[in-house]
Amino acid sequence: MSEARTHHVTLSLRSGYQFDAVFPGVDGTPSIHLDEPVPLGEGQGPNAAALLGAAVGNCLAASLLFCLKKSRTEVGGLEAAVDVRIERNPEGRFRIAGITVTLDPTGVDDAAKLTRCEGLFEDFCIVTESVRAGIPVEVTLANRA
Repeated sequence: MSEARTHHVTLSLRSGYQFDAVFPGVDGTPSIHLDEPVPLGEGQGPNAAALLGAAVGNCLAASLLFCLKKSRTEVGGLEAAVDVRIERNPEGRFRIAGITVTLDPTGVDDAAKLTRCEGLFEDFCIVTESVRAGIPVEVTLANRA
């Protein structure tokens, strides 16, 4: 039995290098305004690398929270600080060289359960484990004559 799911995002050019990302399958969700940093864009919003960092950080935080809640552990708060490191590859192209995530749960009422979750939660993070393994990407140019 397949449990495959698809999430759909539509990006529309606004101006310059600015795009609006819309999530049509998620009712009531506002669009996200994206832009490239200066000098290419105007830096009026996060770019794709920042969104990938947010996705990795969110997935890890949600996975840790899920583990703690599943073990009936109270959590007062949880913050994720994410750094996406961009470097040039040997061909001189910018690439994501690494992502560093620091999770800071507060008000956890059971340190032993936090330690147990520490050894489990990453394996359940869809985004992080997919990025680590490499994700196949298919690209098509529509309206080609």
